[in-house]
Amino acid sequence: MPIHERLENVYAEVLARNPGEVEFHQAVREVLESISPAVGKHPQYADAKIISRICEPERQIIFRVPWEDDNGEIHINRGFRMEFNSALGPYKGGLRFHPSVYLGIVKFLGFEQIFKNALTGLPIGGGKGGSDFDPKGKSDREIMRFCQSFMTELQRHIGEYTDVPAGDIGVGSREIGYLFGQYKRITNRYESGVLTGKGLIYGGAQVRTEATGYGTAYFVNEMLAARGEDFAGKTAVVSGSGNVAIYAIEKTHQLGGRVVACSDSTGYIVDEKGIDLELLKDIKEVRRERLSSYAETVSNARYVEGAQVWDVPCDVAMPSATQNEITGKEAERLIRNGCTVVAEGANMPTTPEAVQLFQDAGVAFGPGKAANAGGVATSALEMQQNASRDSWTFEYSEDRLEEIMRGIHTRCRETAEEYGMPGNYVAGANIAAYTRVADAMLSLGLI
Repeated sequence: MPIHERLENVYAEVLARNPGEVEFHQAVREVLESISPAVGKHPQYADAKIISRICEPERQIIFRVPWEDDNGEIHINRGFRMEFNSALGPYKGGLRFHPSVYLGIVKFLGFEQIFKNALTGLPIGGGKGGSDFDPKGKSDREIMRFCQSFMTELQRHIGEYTDVPAGDIGVGSREIGYLFGQYKRITNRYESGVLTGKGLIYGGAQVRTEATGYGTAYFVNEMLAARGEDFAGKTAVVSGSGNVAIYAIEKTHQLGGRVVACSDSTGYIVDEKGIDLELLKDIKEVRRERLSSYAETVSNARYVEGAQVWDVPCDVAMPSATQNEITGKEAERLIRNGCTVVAEGANMPTTPEAVQLFQDAGVAFGPGKAANAGGVATSALEMQQNASRDSWTFEYSEDRLEEIMRGIHTRCRETAEEYGMPGNYVAGANIAAYTRVADAMLSLGLI
């Protein structure tokens, strides 16, 4: 889809102001293409230069993170916090610790977070952050020292009414605990709502660990229902074997589907009887071993090294590893093998070429800002519980998550139909989120 002529200058300005940040460019272009049909219907947005303002972060924070390893050697990493848009509420978005993190990645993630958070219907703005620090191979004490150094700088920029970080790749409950402990130590405040993804014992929320994976499976279930189908008898493939993938597999099985393959950075496993979830959790969460261990334990499973999981035929695909993992070549293979539904469990794991191929082939495609919004939605529910000094049951929290994901699906589907693009979840998600943020920004004046 071409960019509306009134938005071409916006994209040119983004390219000029953010050179070399290819992930950010890709995310912006996808949104600009999708919202083009809304430009003529809402000229007030263009007159107020709403999209130009959305594309420019409200605040970009970059800082040095010095830390000392167990051998006494000093290391210097770079920390980021992208406070992108607060029209709907305090900045909300995760922290990613991974060697690939640089300004363009953080900016792309923060930009996507604006729209994802808006789709939830909850009062949260968009932000993202992280560091090029790699937790792999580090001791607990090294990770603690890094987190303490990171939070020593970050603490001056965050707060429950300002900016509320959470976890992302490389940042789990261990890292959140170290970060929160340092925040409490420096500020002398037990401000539970300043971070989400906390342990249950000190203010965390039920279902937060499972939320992104569960939410993706719930979104697929709604996509199938819109076609008059359900998960029963469907085979699914999930890329990755981390937190998102594991719980997408769990909920898919609970909903009647059968996940037959998943992957890690070295290859993938296939188990036609369905992935043994308890074994997978033991391998990845307890033993922290490669997936090859699964095939060594399960006689009917096979491990394929150095290949992509998208070779495996399936009805449903849930890419849940990293950005741009499904290119045009993988999309063609999935279509040829009979895949009819794709939902992004990760952030932007599908290239624009692949998205277009799916849409042209009639494959229902759920973009990450809709399909994986369960994580941030449950983070917002954690904020609610912290604000009221309350704690909800797992069952109640899961019911709220399912309700929110159903609402996101309805919002996307109805908006796509309203703008003459039935079944186009990408356009529906972007337009629904854009108009909500735009209306808030118009109400708040020139901010």
